[in-house]
Amino acid sequence: MPQSSVPTAGQSNSAAPSCDCLAHVYGNAADRPARQRRYPTDMTDGEWAEVRPLLPVPGWMRGRGGRPEGYCHRALLDAVRYLVDNGIKWRAMPADFPPWDRVYAFFRRWRDHVLVKEFHDRLRARVRERLGRDAEPSAGVIDSQSVKADAVVGVDSRGFDGGKLVNGRKRHVVVDTLGLLLGVMVTAADTGDRAAAHVLLRQVADSHHRLARVWADGGYTGSLVEHCLATLALVLAIVKRSDDMRGFVVLPKRWIVERFFAHLMRTRRLARDFERRTTSAEAMIYWSMTLLMTRRLARPHPQRA
Repeated sequence: MPQSSVPTAGQSNSAAPSCDCLAHVYGNAADRPARQRRYPTDMTDGEWAEVRPLLPVPGWMRGRGGRPEGYCHRALLDAVRYLVDNGIKWRAMPADFPPWDRVYAFFRRWRDHVLVKEFHDRLRARVRERLGRDAEPSAGVIDSQSVKADAVVGVDSRGFDGGKLVNGRKRHVVVDTLGLLLGVMVTAADTGDRAAAHVLLRQVADSHHRLARVWADGGYTGSLVEHCLATLALVLAIVKRSDDMRGFVVLPKRWIVERFFAHLMRTRRLARDFERRTTSAEAMIYWSMTLLMTRRLARPHPQRA
């Protein structure tokens, strides 16, 4: 995976910049007052030290035109994290953050240029390496989650899941054995798991060439197993629940993706689908996972043998 090319801090447009983000060092953010960090979702200094080298380089620093940014990158990241974790409306952004339309423009730019996925993937590789794993996974788990949709979701991306009795959308995800996200696709809730898996597994296999095995539940049986082996060189292993099981039972491998869904439900923006576009819904899932991974990276880890 390509590494970030964020330059080191050089000559600043201010004698003593209050932040070492690119907008402060090279942009126009130094003229604005520094924001006091006060919310639980605000990045600590330890999290920011892990995050800053992994941030994508803005287009105006790569000769692609555009005006140098006038708002602190760290403040913009904290604003998006606050919205995702607390589930507020864009226009309800607290006054100590940059204006809500500037925060939304930042979110939209990262969504449309796939920068949020790039940032998320770099964080995931860093977390895996910190835990002594290879940066690229070799196994994963696939599953789906149906969630109710808000009134802003149009009929073109809304459906009814007859099995879960949910009118809304469905999140199809592949996670690694640590529960970290490898790929996500949001569809209408009436989309079948096998139909969505054909597309999602191809995307994940193209991005992660070491991936060799994926565990799934009984909803992915049928021709999909032969298709994955013949077309993607991927072993799709079905973990079934035996007929004599009663009540709640933790199933091997499948509990990993269920824990992932539980984490998504803790970020209130994802408790229901509030996004007009499916690409925005997918971006919100990536942002939710960045909260989890930055906290893990900033957490002190014991030395491993």
